[in-house]
Amino acid sequence: MSSKKDPFVPIPTKKPVLPQHVAIIMDGNGRWAEKQGLPRINGHQAGTKNIRNVARYIAKKGIPFLTLYAFSTENWNRPGAEVRGLMKILGEVVERELLGLHRDGVRLSHLGRLDRLSPDLQNAILEAVSFTQNNSGLMLNVAFDYGGRDEILQALKQIIMDGVSYSDLDSSLLSSYLYTKGIPDPDLIIRTAGEMRLSNFLIWQAAYSEYYSASVLWPDFNESEIDKALRSYSRRQRRFGAITADSLG
Repeated sequence: MSSKKDPFVPIPTKKPVLPQHVAIIMDGNGRWAEKQGLPRINGHQAGTKNIRNVARYIAKKGIPFLTLYAFSTENWNRPGAEVRGLMKILGEVVERELLGLHRDGVRLSHLGRLDRLSPDLQNAILEAVSFTQNNSGLMLNVAFDYGGRDEILQALKQIIMDGVSYSDLDSSLLSSYLYTKGIPDPDLIIRTAGEMRLSNFLIWQAAYSEYYSASVLWPDFNESEIDKALRSYSRRQRRFGAITADSLG
């Protein structure tokens, strides 16, 4: 009597959970340059060249929102030559990368203050945002002259100027006055260069974000490192302050 073996049935695997919004604190440009024996400004140049690579890969993974922390409100305290170099680099990046990002379907957004930038740089940023506003691919938010405390302060000033009554003020209304209006809060915040600080980045929006520290410096942050961060995120259980049935065992 012959017996038939049961056909092999593969065990279904759970598809990794991906964040909808990834935010990255791009840290380590200066240290990268020092390791190469180069001036710090060369590290910032190398870092900007990595932006499009990361944006493309994030878009390829199907993640719709990416925010990059490029220049903080506190970075104005750096040596004048470095600050001027960073301003020049930003202008060059907008000019060099805009058409390529547009072809990739990227929609650009600026988070932060514009009033302290030069008129030429302000115009370049506004034109880039306008030029890509109808694209339907990845939304790339660049936080430049951005600080979380300053963002909240500017929002509160505008709320007062608009005459909003005390009784109407709630978290939803305040959120609508932030630079990130209409953008979901970040699910995952990555910081490169092994640092663990938030550094005044999206401090209102990051209340329930997951954090990941990558040991590599920003210019070396590549697809493999992105995958490591996403795998770490997919293993976490987000409760948003509540307790799930699974956690009561």
